[in-house]
Amino acid sequence: MLNISIVLYHPNWKQIADLTESLLNYPHVHHIYWVDNSECATKELPISSPKVHYIVNDKNIGYGAAHNIAIRASIYDDIPLHLVINPDIIITPDTLPTLVTFIQEHPEIGCITPKVVYPNGQPQYLCKLLPTPLDVFGRRFLPKRWMEQRNQRYELRQSGYNRIMNIPYLSGCFMLLRTEAVRKARLFDERFFMYPEDVDLTRRIHRDYLTVFYPHTTIIHNHEQASYRSLRMLWIHMVNMCKYFNKWGWWKDPERTLVNRLTVEEYLNHLA
Repeated sequence: MLNISIVLYHPNWKQIADLTESLLNYPHVHHIYWVDNSECATKELPISSPKVHYIVNDKNIGYGAAHNIAIRASIYDDIPLHLVINPDIIITPDTLPTLVTFIQEHPEIGCITPKVVYPNGQPQYLCKLLPTPLDVFGRRFLPKRWMEQRNQRYELRQSGYNRIMNIPYLSGCFMLLRTEAVRKARLFDERFFMYPEDVDLTRRIHRDYLTVFYPHTTIIHNHEQASYRSLRMLWIHMVNMCKYFNKWGWWKDPERTLVNRLTVEEYLNHLA
């Protein structure tokens, strides 16, 4: 069995209904949690199912904090797997069966994510090294040509994204989590309102489990990159990344140095 959580904020209910129907087609889904951070709850829901639970927070408590509500329920009920998924994801029929089978066959995996593409089929480079301040702030505020080579390395593009890889930073848009691993590593850090909660959780799970990119099934992500279009979202992004570096270290982060070196050696150096 697995539980699934989708965090909502002024949601597109047609989009939510389509995604939920796709998820309900997988027979081993136990519960789907819609966790709504909107200021006003929706009175008429598009789907009525005993498997779908609508949780209303009446305020925006943040992405990780909202998912934690559902993850705690999975831990309490001893549900072995929990899927964190964005509302703007389109899954294929084989996505969940493939990933669930693979993670069940490999107990050393604590988190797994599939290949992710844009609606036009172009790949999203969401497998990353643990970020340095230059990786985060440089790509936002320095000329693109100055950062191109560094971005290629940071996003592990030379790996080809065509084989199974153990990666220290996986995107929070789709994370199939082993509940036992989350229990051990602990949940999303609720100090982060939005953005770095996925790298923070992945790197903690990565200490004791494999955190795997699995390219043999694909999802579509209608990624809006809100912080590139909104000054408010950019501010939220930058503030929360500062919190992340305050936690782990700005220029001195020995774990980051070691993990990134080992990752580069495994997936990039042989291609040089």
